[in-house]
Amino acid sequence: MRLFAALLPPEDVTRALGREVAELKRLPGADGLRWTGRPGWHFTLAFYGEVDEEVVPDLSAHLERAARRTPSFRLALRGGGQFGHGRALWTGAEGDLPTLRLLAERSEAAARKAGVPMGEHRRYKAHLTVARSRDAVDVRPYVDALRGFGSRMWTVDGLSLVRSHLPKSGVPGEQPRYEEVARWPLRPAEHGPADGS
Repeated sequence: MRLFAALLPPEDVTRALGREVAELKRLPGADGLRWTGRPGWHFTLAFYGEVDEEVVPDLSAHLERAARRTPSFRLALRGGGQFGHGRALWTGAEGDLPTLRLLAERSEAAARKAGVPMGEHRRYKAHLTVARSRDAVDVRPYVDALRGFGSRMWTVDGLSLVRSHLPKSGVPGEQPRYEEVARWPLRPAEHGPADGS
């Protein structure tokens, strides 16, 4: 099973991003990018790759513990950026980024404890990928357009384990299919700002 830990934004937040992406697709050269679809919009916390089914219960138990130990927190989509000279175009996050990074670290640690090989640790950079390219592309116009983008702030209250089904048809542009395998609630925050603040 090809698995990763993720945060899934609420429907109205992905709708707002969808409107922004529709505008980006009108920019010159947009047809040269492979745009990700709304079902695939998520913040990957830790990518596990192929995981044996017998390891999943142990991984799930460690992820549940990680979720229970992490307080719910506030997040919004904000701005944009790129990796690898335009190979990935993304929107970023603002809000309680230290708690987001902590949850990402705990999601990676959960895999290590379950015996999932994780490779070298990299500092977590919050991003939600909206487009990819096989080749280096100048995506500065898209990054500039995303600069003013922002969604509403929402309360992140759950951690998801997601399965990725890679395309098999060979049809150009076919997207991976994502399936939420499990979801665990985060610990309710003791006290925090009310919605809308």
